[in-house]
Amino acid sequence: MNVEWRDAAGPGSERPPLVVLFHGRGGDEQSLRDLAAAFPQRFAVALPRGPIAVDAGGYTWFENRSLGRPLGASLRASVDGMHAWLDTLDPARFDLARVSAGGFSAGMLFGGAMLLDRPARFHAGILLSGTLPWEIAEIVPAENRLAGKPIFYAHGDRDEVIPLDLVARSEAYLRAASGAAVEPHRYPIAHEISAAERGDLGAWLEALPQ
Repeated sequence: MNVEWRDAAGPGSERPPLVVLFHGRGGDEQSLRDLAAAFPQRFAVALPRGPIAVDAGGYTWFENRSLGRPLGASLRASVDGMHAWLDTLDPARFDLARVSAGGFSAGMLFGGAMLLDRPARFHAGILLSGTLPWEIAEIVPAENRLAGKPIFYAHGDRDEVIPLDLVARSEAYLRAASGAAVEPHRYPIAHEISAAERGDLGAWLEALPQ
């Protein structure tokens, strides 16, 4: 798997917590560099590349039947592949009890699928400008599935890329049914990540329990 790393630095950097960030459709392992650069230095960050090439360029995590609606078998295969990669990480290098996962756009859907599939594996989640997986049998946003899990959730008020019904359904689930400890944010932006959002996310990560 192609992965770009940002190493941890400073106290505790010999066995740091890890954030795994998933890019959006058409992106690659360099797409979320600026976001990773805003994270506290005590975190290591992994930026993997999606396994499926997109005709227009870049990569993605799953095939769609329509925007925001993945093919279940494709999503399942990529989720299993990412879990297999996480299984290879060295517990002497990273604190694997403090792995956070998430992403932007299609990467939010994929990160959400990872969290929903095996919530006990992850310490926290980062869900930006996307939707959770709905209407497929393979991974279901069940009630209290993310009980107690810290989640940073953000979306832009001017963002109309992901179908708004899916966005609303995902936000309602996270706030009312997931059981997660959600910190929601809205920004006056389109389908992007703003400087204010990067700052808020960095502060949220810094405040996560060690």
